[in-house]
Amino acid sequence: MGLMRSFGLKNQSQLQVAELLLSEESFQAKIRDYSKLIDAYAKENRLEDAERVLKQMDENGVTPDILISTILVHMYSKLGNLDRAKEAFEILRAQGFRPDIKAYNSMIMAHINAGQPKLGEALMRDMEARDLKPTEDIYMALLRSFAQQGDVNGAGKIATTMQFAGIQPSMESCTLLVEAYGKVGDPDQARSNFDYMIKIGHRPNDRSVSSMIAAYEKKNLLDKALNLLLMLQKDHGFEPGVSTYTVLLDWLCKLLLIEEAEQVLSKIAEQGEAPSLKIQVSLCDMYARAGLEKKAFQSLGVLEAKKEELGNGDFERIINGLVKGGFFQDAQKMHKLMEAQGFSPSEPLKLALISSQSEAFKPKRPSPSLR
Repeated sequence: MGLMRSFGLKNQSQLQVAELLLSEESFQAKIRDYSKLIDAYAKENRLEDAERVLKQMDENGVTPDILISTILVHMYSKLGNLDRAKEAFEILRAQGFRPDIKAYNSMIMAHINAGQPKLGEALMRDMEARDLKPTEDIYMALLRSFAQQGDVNGAGKIATTMQFAGIQPSMESCTLLVEAYGKVGDPDQARSNFDYMIKIGHRPNDRSVSSMIAAYEKKNLLDKALNLLLMLQKDHGFEPGVSTYTVLLDWLCKLLLIEEAEQVLSKIAEQGEAPSLKIQVSLCDMYARAGLEKKAFQSLGVLEAKKEELGNGDFERIINGLVKGGFFQDAQKMHKLMEAQGFSPSEPLKLALISSQSEAFKPKRPSPSLR
């Protein structure tokens, strides 16, 4: 008995011996013996082993106490098992225990990782009602999650709460608000937050500027985007980086401004960067729609070689570009690759592919610019 309770449970052999001892009736295992073993397994993310010990507890008529429930909250939250984390958290409450900051933080992050920031925010408000102060990291995680979803109301509330808590707006928090408003197509509010960021002393960087350019792109306000870049260069000495150039190049490709897009591409090359997969998708779409076969196929070759890295939206854009440019056989080929990767085309793309099937085996029209 003394041997078991002296174990530090730091290695596999100790854990195995400890579990064997717990199964011995003569050992007279106490709840703290179980909690030590469960905690050791939890720290190593060994979910099945921890649950096996829990099952053994149940078979021996031992009910998990507050300490074990707290361990389970952290373990399930860390492993992304939201349902089991919630069960353990509710058991804590039912036992009359007021969860501590660590337990709340674990649950909030579990909701954030599950794409449910609103439920995470509700827990944060519950914390505040219990006079438990959320950490800045928790506020920022919630703000980031709302921004990624384009939930400007949720992001705005978190930003306001942070200020009331005495946390000053940072470059990151301001940029996230710019991104959130950009996602919903509100460049005016995005610009308001961008200007405020500069006003309070944060120097615009490549990420924040690219977020602002992306916001303007939503409403196709190219003049405003270019004026912003000129102003930032003149007043702040800002030089665009790869992130800003990538957003701008993608926009120019959509507008079929080929010469301008290639100028931006050369700027990216000057910074020692090879065209990213996102850039290759943009170029392939532009060149295909413009009927520039040779350049379209150069980008298409790169994309085919990296088909495992393409997302559903990438395939949609590539195939649409090929169809619009009259490259019907290549569009059908990419469609097969798309399905092989587990993606299904949207209804508009399905219709475009059906209409292109009759054209796929017709001779291609000559392209004087290439021949």
